[in-house]
Order: sequence, then structure tokens, then C-alpha cells
Amino acid sequence: MSGQRKIGLLGGTFDPIHIGHLIAAEYAREAAGLDEVLFIPAGEPPHKESQLVTPVKHRYMMTLLATVTNPHFNVSRVEIERKGKSFTVDTVLALKEQYGASAELYFILGSDSMADVPNWHQPERLLSLCHFLVAGRPGWDRDKVKESLGPLYAPNSERIHMIEIPAVDISSSEIRARVREGRSIRYMVPDLVLSYIEERGLYRQGVAGATGDNAQREREISGEGQALEPRVVSPGGP
Repeated sequence: MSGQRKIGLLGGTFDPIHIGHLIAAEYAREAAGLDEVLFIPAGEPPHKESQLVTPVKHRYMMTLLATVTNPHFNVSRVEIERKGKSFTVDTVLALKEQYGASAELYFILGSDSMADVPNWHQPERLLSLCHFLVAGRPGWDRDKVKESLGPLYAPNSERIHMIEIPAVDISSSEIRARVREGRSIRYMVPDLVLSYIEERGLYRQGVAGATGDNAQREREISGEGQALEPRVVSPGGP
């Protein structure tokens, strides 16, 4: 449909959000001609429920601070406000209802996460709901994505797009560890996020105020239960 807005979806625990997430979002926006990239902090993740995660109020605020300077970036509370466990298919359905026919949705994720989509919740339905922007990584290409998806690939191939995003060797777990060890994280996170972490004493003693009920450490280039099922580059599990 002509006139539709193209909206990218980048989910993750964002604990904390870092420059790798932002670079992935901006490269995906440019590569696919997206009008907007919607960052989706995870609420209660579907996987890794024994792991600790920072309270959502802090993760949400850090995501807001990290994206505020880019007019094409916005933050959604769709997973935060949903009660119970949240799967990517639920998130995409909610956003399709919110935006209606005025928008096309593009789910941003890494090739490793794309390979795991068959293990996500309702994968057939998910693949039919939106486009997928798959960030290529060394050794991965469309043929390998095709192989990993098996019979799910052919009916959805026109909605699967390979994009090139530079590798940024930064992880949220590394950032948390550096803070805990008293080491610098400058230039690994935006300055506003750095100030927020320092002012609130986050990560100094593990994950302050975290609860084991909120699972999934980091949905980096989104996948279910990792950055969006993960959830760089908020998967839903079975």
C-alpha cells in the first residue's frame, strides 16, 4: 500500500542499551529506508528466568536517554505494560493493531537469532506478520538463513531482507562487568546513559534491585528471549 510508513522494531533487555544497539538501528534504518525505529525494552522475558535483570524503570529510562537525540528513534512500552510473559509474536500483533494499515513493520535481528526463529512461539504466524531485516555476520548469508528456516523459508522469503551492519564487539554483560570492576564504560554507552548509571549506582554490585522473575540478560540484535526473542540485534520461546 502506497503511503505506508516503514517502522523498524528493535527489541532487547537493554541492560544497559549501548552504542552497538544504536549503530544497528541506524544502519537498518538507512538500509531499508525506515521512517522510524521503535526500541522495545523487554518486560518479563520469556527465557532465562533464573538470571537477574535490572528493574524495568531503569532500563526504560536508559533507552529513552540513548535515543532522544535521534528524531527517527522512539521507545515503546508495549512489552513493559503487558502482564505475564511476552513473546515476539504478541508484540508484533499489538503493534500491528496500534498502527493499522498505515504502517509496515520491519523486525530487526541478527542472523543467529533468525536461525532460531523456528524455536520461537508461533513462528509460522510471526513470519507472516512483518518483514525481517537480518543483520549479516561473518559466515552467514541468505543460503544459511534459508537452511535454518527450512520449510518456513519459501512462503516468507519476500519478507526476509539481508542487511549489512558493522560488527561492534560490545555487550551489555561486558558493560555491567566493567562497572562492577570500577572500569570505564565511556564511549561504550551514550553520555546521558553513562550519567544515569553513575548517578543511580547501577551495576556496582551486580544488578541492583533486580529480580529473578525478569529473565533474559540482553536481547542484542533482537531475537526471542535475547535482544525481542533474543528480543545488537527485545526470541519468544516455545
